[in-house]
Amino acid sequence: MPVLPGAEPYSNDGNRVGVLLCHGYTGTPQGLRPWAEHLAGAGYTVRLPLLPGHGTTWQELGRTRWQDWYAEVDAAFRELRVSCDHVFVAGLSMGGLLATKLALDHGPRVSGLVLVNPIYKHDNKLLALLPALRRVVPSFPGIANDIKKTDGEPELGYTRNPLQSMHSQTQLWAGVSRDLAEITQPVLLLHSREDHVVPPLSSAYFLSRISSTDVTEIWLENSYHVATLDNDAPLIHDESVRFIQRLSA
Repeated sequence: MPVLPGAEPYSNDGNRVGVLLCHGYTGTPQGLRPWAEHLAGAGYTVRLPLLPGHGTTWQELGRTRWQDWYAEVDAAFRELRVSCDHVFVAGLSMGGLLATKLALDHGPRVSGLVLVNPIYKHDNKLLALLPALRRVVPSFPGIANDIKKTDGEPELGYTRNPLQSMHSQTQLWAGVSRDLAEITQPVLLLHSREDHVVPPLSSAYFLSRISSTDVTEIWLENSYHVATLDNDAPLIHDESVRFIQRLSA
């Protein structure tokens, strides 16, 4: 199926420090492209894959599950490990969740985690109905483009949220959340004070359960959920480079 213009994956071959970026649910690499290009400009080897079911149609996404999305980022991570001495994983929203699972599965081979508004839990009561709703309702309204900035680039994402794949994502929340105590890697967590997609309890839950001793938490005061395309994007760029430089020196 043809990929939407602008939704293509991004790749840059740089030095022996690799960075894997994971985009969010119903989004595309476009939402992280400026970040990826900034990291490439800093000299890093960068991979930003397109997750299966994304960048085409929401119906196509509805035919995929979390195992499909994870397999894509896991393959990209393994590729980076071949050519890089250090590999950092980073992500936005569900991309942060996938990055966290990579850290759980690959342990010290992940040099550090950079998370922007990651999702591990949600307080929307409708989620409890998903197991039944997904059998009778194909989709809900989309969650893309939660951006405060009014004069910037909008997020390229679906206008509908397929419930079959949404239900699969919640299963991944449960599995990763259960094992968060096994996270020991250095963490840079950046999250928005006002986010209309992921509630503050998600990042708070993550911080309360990980075992990492090197943790930097930064509040994003001038962005909504898609902070990588919002007013605080330069802060995300600069802080992630500073974090990676410190740990890979």
